[in-house]
Amino acid sequence: MKKNFIFTILTLLFFISSQALSKELIISTNSWIGYTPLFYANEKGYLKQLHIKLITSNTLSEAANIYKSAKADMVTTTQHEYYAIKKTDHSIIPVILFDRSFGADLILSNKSISKLQKAKRIEAYLKTNSINAEVLEDFIHFYHLDKNNIILINKEPSQLQHLKPQKNKNMLIATFVPYNTSLEKNGFHILASTKDTKVIAVVDSLCTNKKTLQTNKKRIKELKKIIDKSILELQIDKQASYKLVKNYLHIDYNEYIDSLKLIKWINKPSKNFIDRIENMGYNEKDLIQ
Repeated sequence: MKKNFIFTILTLLFFISSQALSKELIISTNSWIGYTPLFYANEKGYLKQLHIKLITSNTLSEAANIYKSAKADMVTTTQHEYYAIKKTDHSIIPVILFDRSFGADLILSNKSISKLQKAKRIEAYLKTNSINAEVLEDFIHFYHLDKNNIILINKEPSQLQHLKPQKNKNMLIATFVPYNTSLEKNGFHILASTKDTKVIAVVDSLCTNKKTLQTNKKRIKELKKIIDKSILELQIDKQASYKLVKNYLHIDYNEYIDSLKLIKWINKPSKNFIDRIENMGYNEKDLIQ
């Protein structure tokens, strides 16, 4: 009788675990170089082994909307989308780190930092509903600028390319490559970029909700191993990896190589970096490392 009872319990547990694994996990992502490990893993069949499916959008906001509409269990974000979703009624926590921007996001100006710190009025140009806002916030905080003196001017990055410095104005621009090139030719200079995480940090991560994490903890841990493996493999043979992921990124091989130079993988973050992003709302206890 006791043996039958134990057998029944074990059978039930096996059934429950099999049911949990049989549920397909859907990741909403977008065509960004930092999410290449997911694209690579998908093409290699690694994700299929874990019964994980990708939905790829053109932009971060589109990917976030798919998650918010409950059409995906997980979503890739920068901190901007993470904060935006968190402010709504949707549960979200970062669980896997991918990469950080390494010079791809920048602050430019026509004045020095010391002059900006004394300025009574600063015009800041950026796309306000984007990661540019978080970049500017980091910059303001690090250099102790008075937010009350800063006037935000909402412009698409493409609309700023022809902007020129004006001597009678204190101008700040939060943008990203390649839009900085024409601005520098016009006379603006770089004050800060994401090469220095003390000043600015832009983080790409995979997020989900606590229920999904708890239900699929083992599978998400396996996913982390696959991401680590994919990062290693795509670094070893860039040409081979490009052939696998090019249809996701829509860029040529040279652009692929140049884009990889503008990020740093943080799948194995240092303690200093973890401390840095904990202040940004990334809880070390939730991160799978």
